[in-house]
Amino acid sequence: MQAGYAVVRRRAQWWLALVVMTFMQALLAQPAPRAATAATTKTVLVMGDSLSAGYGLGPNEGWVPLTAARIAREKPGWKVVNASISGETSAGGASRIGAQLQRLKPAVVVIELGANDGLRGLPLDQTRANLEKMITASQAAGARVLLLGMQMPPNLGRTYTEGFASLYSALARQYHTAFVPFFLQPIAGDRANFQADNLHPTTEVQPQIRDFVWPALAPLLK
Repeated sequence: MQAGYAVVRRRAQWWLALVVMTFMQALLAQPAPRAATAATTKTVLVMGDSLSAGYGLGPNEGWVPLTAARIAREKPGWKVVNASISGETSAGGASRIGAQLQRLKPAVVVIELGANDGLRGLPLDQTRANLEKMITASQAAGARVLLLGMQMPPNLGRTYTEGFASLYSALARQYHTAFVPFFLQPIAGDRANFQADNLHPTTEVQPQIRDFVWPALAPLLK
């Protein structure tokens, strides 16, 4: 009787060992969990034109990648996605913003658009409506917005140039966005700061643009 009991006990111990071994093997086969920081990474989405896409510059030379590098150093847990396109108008940005918000779910949206509207002399009401759509869509998605304003050269006429500049400030006030009235301000006064086309800033001044935008952007990275 005792011998039979010993056999049963040994079998039970064997089965228990087998179950524990199987469980450990299954546990070790599971993929390692991602680092906690990866799960909490927040996104800054930049929607701009060639000024933000880095026209005529190397891939890491524009003010946006320079800002991304600064964020990586000073604001861990954040990343930058540059969705800027050379030649983009405010209408193009307005048509793309929904898909970008849905795909990336950004916590911050930087809007740098309108320069190509102004250079083409497009109606101010049209530009304002497009920028307004981008702002409201971003805010409805839970993102904080930084609006980067632009100014036009005086040859377009005083009425147009003043109206163009003021539409940015009006939108920033109405929707309580972070705001830079003219984001090329620190470099706009010197022709040497621009490429041969006299429209796009050179590589050398991109850090100045980054540093000019930073005080408005940094408080949003929270």
